[in-house]
Amino acid sequence: MDSAPRALDSTGSRRRLPSQPFSAAPSPSTASSAPRSGVALTTLALTFLNPHVYLDTVLMLGTIASGHGPVGRWWFAAGAMAGSILWFSLLGLGARALAPHLARPAVWRVLDVLIGVMMLVIAALLVLR
Repeated sequence: MDSAPRALDSTGSRRRLPSQPFSAAPSPSTASSAPRSGVALTTLALTFLNPHVYLDTVLMLGTIASGHGPVGRWWFAAGAMAGSILWFSLLGLGARALAPHLARPAVWRVLDVLIGVMMLVIAALLVLR
């Protein structure tokens, strides 16, 4: 008898789980061999062809900054840039630090439950308002 662990797939049938656990970081043998120029062009396209970049930075931040006067808007812009650099640096470092933990399905189940509870609380607060 096959004693391999099984799980339900999206169709409801039982399927065999992989014998190797999920690895958060690709091994050198499985890492993509895409050329750096292709990766750089994709990154630039995703950055500058994204309409949210312009909506968030030009329209929203520009409108908020203009309310701070001719000198204050530059301080506002400097603070927004510093906050952005700090946020994305901490996001990347946090992802690296949490990768071993997030490789476990139990952690994702807990995270999914917490997100679901938060969504229900927000929905309830909106209904009661």
